[in-house]
Amino acid sequence: MRLEHANVAVSDVDAVAAFLVDAFPDFRVRGGGSKANGERWLHVGTDETYVALEEAPLVDRPARELYGREPGLNHLAFEVDDVDALRERLIAAGHLDSTIPNDHPHRRRVYFHDPTGLDWEFVQYLSDRADERHDYDLA
Repeated sequence: MRLEHANVAVSDVDAVAAFLVDAFPDFRVRGGGSKANGERWLHVGTDETYVALEEAPLVDRPARELYGREPGLNHLAFEVDDVDALRERLIAAGHLDSTIPNDHPHRRRVYFHDPTGLDWEFVQYLSDRADERHDYDLA
């Protein structure tokens, strides 16, 4: 089993697509178009996995607080081979590092906001052992 794609509503499909390509140089825009109401969509990823971005117009209400008490997506997390290289790429491209303090002997995590304010997590595992990778007492 694997996650084939995630579908995320965003206020700026082009900005989020550029963020994902900055994070993952092997990502590309696989396709795109417009929905019946004229709002745009893009599929950004590889031949095997992608993120579907759907344009969602901003509405006149307060933005949802990430990690707050309102239901909704807080972040998507991607496993990467080299979290330091990813961090360097995203900082060099001007993206906002939102990494919360975290220290674990068997995994390293960084977080970044995309240009629309969504949070994305990237994790590098330092162990092949499931009991070490998924040890939550050391976090």
